[in-house]
Amino acid sequence: MPQDRPALHEQLHELIATQRPSISFEFFPPKTDEAEATLWQSIRRLEPLNPTFVSVTYGAGGSSRDRTTRVTQRIAQDTTLTPMAHLTCVGASLAELRGVVADYAAAGVKNVLVVRGDPAGGPRAEWVQHPGGPRYAVELVSLVRELGNFSVGVAAFPDIHPASADLDADARVLAMKAEAGAQFAITQMFFTPSTYFELVDRAASLGCTIPIIPGIMPVTNVKQVTRIAELTGVAIPDVVVERLHAVADEPAAVRQVGVEIATELSRELLDGGAPGLHFITMNRSTATLEVAEALGLTTRV
Repeated sequence: MPQDRPALHEQLHELIATQRPSISFEFFPPKTDEAEATLWQSIRRLEPLNPTFVSVTYGAGGSSRDRTTRVTQRIAQDTTLTPMAHLTCVGASLAELRGVVADYAAAGVKNVLVVRGDPAGGPRAEWVQHPGGPRYAVELVSLVRELGNFSVGVAAFPDIHPASADLDADARVLAMKAEAGAQFAITQMFFTPSTYFELVDRAASLGCTIPIIPGIMPVTNVKQVTRIAELTGVAIPDVVVERLHAVADEPAAVRQVGVEIATELSRELLDGGAPGLHFITMNRSTATLEVAEALGLTTRV
């Protein structure tokens, strides 16, 4: 176990404020031993970039809660990285959620990303509240803040959330989560810079000025990103679709174009004042490393 871990005990919102731009990586819990080996290979390849934090997601319906907890705890104990745990409202009572938070705290994990979470049927399935659990993320934000000195982040949506009436409603929800104690936000992936800046402006008009970190997913598989976009409501601009489909039959070329698109998007976001970048890695490191290198983010202190 690493002995010198000062960042682990720092409040994540303070790190985000001081490490400009922040850089972070998102992983998901593996389902097989082979997938877990790939995950840890990616973690070790990205670790030298000294990211501000890394996060581990839940699966739809909270299906991977135990694996998420285990992987997050191992990152805290066996690496030099600052982990951020995910916590969702799906399929859990308040008592169970308190237990999960206690487990994170016992492992030294003091940073939590609170989201409502997707139903087991996916983002567009009907949301069903657990009989003894919270209905909305804002309630879960309040719970986590009450349980200890946690740094709490939440989700934000440059493109409309499938369950929202409109973009203004998304901004109002974000402002409510900030009022409840959220200290920063991470967006769902998107491809149009203006949607991010418009979200920041809408939130600010409501008095919500917490850092909003854009979520970036370098495309390496056309079918995969198209499916994710269909489920989540993410808009893929025609120019992006055309660039990807022009090389769709060449996997190496798809990855190269995906890296170029992610680099261009990231550079425009940083130039426009975004506080950092949160890379959705899909548990692969190469494309993310290439984007970081192109942006000059591979040598951080």
